[in-house]
Amino acid sequence: MTAWQVFRDRVVATDPGLIRLRLALWGVLGIATAAIVLVLLRLPTPAILVASIAAMQATFTINDREARSQVISMVLATCAGAASLTVAAFGSAVQHLDNVLFVVLIFFVVYAQRFAPRGTAMGALSFFMFFFAMFLQVQPSQLPQFLFALAVGVASNAFVRFAVLPRRPAAELLRVRRAFRARLGAEARAAAAYLAGEGSDRRGAALRRADSRLHQAVLMIEDAISDVLDPPASELLRRRAIEVELAAQRLSIVTRRAGVTEMPDDVRSELVAALLRLDSLIEIDPRELPVISETGEFSKMLVAGSRLGDNAPGNELRRAIAELALADVNAQRVAENDYSAEAELPEAPKPQPKRFFAFDNKTRSAIQATIGGGLAVLFGELVSSQRWYWAVLTVFVVFLNTSTAGATFVKGFRRVTGTLAGIFGGMLLALLVAGHTPVTVVLLFLCVFGLVYTLRVSQLVASFFITCQLGLLYSLLGTFSLEVLVVRVAETFIGAAAGLVAAVVVLPVRTRTVLRTDLKGVLQALRTFLTGAEDLLSGEENISVIELSRELDRAVEKVRTTVEPLTHPISLSSRRDYGTYVVTTLDKMSYRVRDLAVHAEPALLAGDERLTVLIDRLTGNVDVLLDAIESGTTRRTLDHDTGSAQTIVVRDADGPDTRSVLSGLDRLDEWIVALGRALGVKTTESVQPTVRRRTVSTGPGTDSITSTSERTVRRST
Repeated sequence: MTAWQVFRDRVVATDPGLIRLRLALWGVLGIATAAIVLVLLRLPTPAILVASIAAMQATFTINDREARSQVISMVLATCAGAASLTVAAFGSAVQHLDNVLFVVLIFFVVYAQRFAPRGTAMGALSFFMFFFAMFLQVQPSQLPQFLFALAVGVASNAFVRFAVLPRRPAAELLRVRRAFRARLGAEARAAAAYLAGEGSDRRGAALRRADSRLHQAVLMIEDAISDVLDPPASELLRRRAIEVELAAQRLSIVTRRAGVTEMPDDVRSELVAALLRLDSLIEIDPRELPVISETGEFSKMLVAGSRLGDNAPGNELRRAIAELALADVNAQRVAENDYSAEAELPEAPKPQPKRFFAFDNKTRSAIQATIGGGLAVLFGELVSSQRWYWAVLTVFVVFLNTSTAGATFVKGFRRVTGTLAGIFGGMLLALLVAGHTPVTVVLLFLCVFGLVYTLRVSQLVASFFITCQLGLLYSLLGTFSLEVLVVRVAETFIGAAAGLVAAVVVLPVRTRTVLRTDLKGVLQALRTFLTGAEDLLSGEENISVIELSRELDRAVEKVRTTVEPLTHPISLSSRRDYGTYVVTTLDKMSYRVRDLAVHAEPALLAGDERLTVLIDRLTGNVDVLLDAIESGTTRRTLDHDTGSAQTIVVRDADGPDTRSVLSGLDRLDEWIVALGRALGVKTTESVQPTVRRRTVSTGPGTDSITSTSERTVRRST
């Protein structure tokens, strides 16, 4: 593989559909268009800067799905920005009036996030127009040219967005599908290598990495699907992608089982060849897959997977290959708008009405940001009476999309760290290109591209590019000096500190409080899954446990976001241990649930008392944890079977799927008990009386958490 191919694969893996690349190009081309227009009209550099900021903010914040709604948002955001620019220009004429107006504006801008995406667009452009009015010291007499520049900037973004580089959902969806299939092909190749190597540790590790990367890719692709398809098609394709992932996971499990099983060499070679043929099928252009489903190669896979009348070696793996091929083709049919194989289409979600006045986290954040902005003005003026607004900007940024004091602290830390790194980068660039305007402009465009491309991924990297831009802008305006950049760092520190003080002192929301709420959501999703799995396995009702497993995945991802302040390197070691323990436990729990969803089949354990025993114990333990979260007390204890860590309940007549389901339920109980340690809930060990015979599981070894799983977890957060 060439260096270019490696680079392209990395880009596609981190940006399925190249959606962030499109946004970055919108930003750069929009700014370039606005700058060209204003240069031809001979407007001064400050006006070009205002137009550039307007074009860039329109790229960030105009996120409506329909083109008509985007146009309306652009018009409203332009009006809001013009009003803000006007107020800032006249407010600067009265001493300290602009300070007060800026702080008041912060409240409305942060509060407007509840009306996303339109409220976010209007609020962001209003804030930055006020900010740059102070940065450029706009006077009332200059308003006409700056208002014209604002309109040109937004219009330039609209021109690029709708005419030069329009959004093409079909092409983006095709790129998303190719990115997904690249990970799927890697899974098939890793499985073939593991089977050919007869289960070596090195190839086993490679297969587990392929599992993990496929899961991460599916999560990113689910987000990309919502950007390129409208409901209900996006929901249906998301479900089919989940089914493909679970079929791939089943293939991985069966391959690991077959890799350590004695079988004739010719059978092993045949299975390896089948996996490689599956890989070759995956590598074909996704648009051809509905046609490929009618070919002889696809039919052979399905026929080989249906020969299960005996226990011949490799039959289970042949079936897994056939299931993955079929799931893949079903997903590609949906992607090609072919719904002929679908029993029903999911209903499009109904938009929830938003209350204009409400006291919730958005309101709390707005109040905190206002008070933090006031502190930033007060202390920022002590450092610089001319550039105090940089501190207010930091307060505004750290309160965007944060819900806890810990998240505010981490975001402020990233902002300061990125600014420090950007100081050196901006200073170096400004010194190197001093007096070379064309080179300075090119570097500014590169910084804009880097800012837009990385903003969704890393606040730290985005802050670096912003600060580099600042150094280049000062150089372009002829006001660059080391003193200016030092003041920038000092004001950023003040803004981050002011935001943190406001988040901790004023109506604080602690990470622990939000974490317990999110854990409650995880446990409720887990209980719903267990109830659905029991109905499916007992044959009472045919429920989509695959969809229920994904609901649990979403709840776990929410916890991961909440726990981030605890696991960040700047956090105390005890908090990091606790946060890492919780995240690791939930990851293992969600893995077990996905594994159960793969193996669960209708009526697989119909009339089997072991299913009732296991489900009752699991749901009972989940109820204990829910009660501990809701009441804040831990008077009840968890029921834990002492033999579950090493053995499972099986019978001689049990098939592979039955063994996997029973083993999965048993091991899921391990992780429920482990989560109980994090919540301080004690465990009562017992031996279930219905166990007829115990035998060592033939599946993968028991999962484990290093160092912290066998002791009480410190709950200090």
